[in-house]
Amino acid sequence: MSGNLKDILSHLNPDIDQETLMRYLEGKLTAEQQHDLEKNMLDNDFNTDALEGLQDFRNKQEISLLVEQLNNDLRKRTDRKKRSREKRELKLEPWLIITLVIILLIVVISYVVLHQQLNGK
Repeated sequence: MSGNLKDILSHLNPDIDQETLMRYLEGKLTAEQQHDLEKNMLDNDFNTDALEGLQDFRNKQEISLLVEQLNNDLRKRTDRKKRSREKRELKLEPWLIITLVIILLIVVISYVVLHQQLNGK
């Protein structure tokens, strides 16, 4: 998975990057940029609720730390699930396939030889 898929804030709105959103929350955007961002976020109720929730933080530096913690936790969980899926996969080793083919050939040849001996008598 790419790192962008694991970033919590990147899914709020694809048109708004995480840095712009953080500058908005810190009050570092111009009034026009703030208005444009709010207009883009109002299209979706989930985005609006998320923005309101982020605005409730008193210390805006905590948001960066929280986002980093959430991203790290999400990476750990997805990596854990990925490892779990990989463990469940049936992996056929080349030596196993070769052994099975040889055994099948021996069985087929033995059958043919025995069948010819029984029919030949």
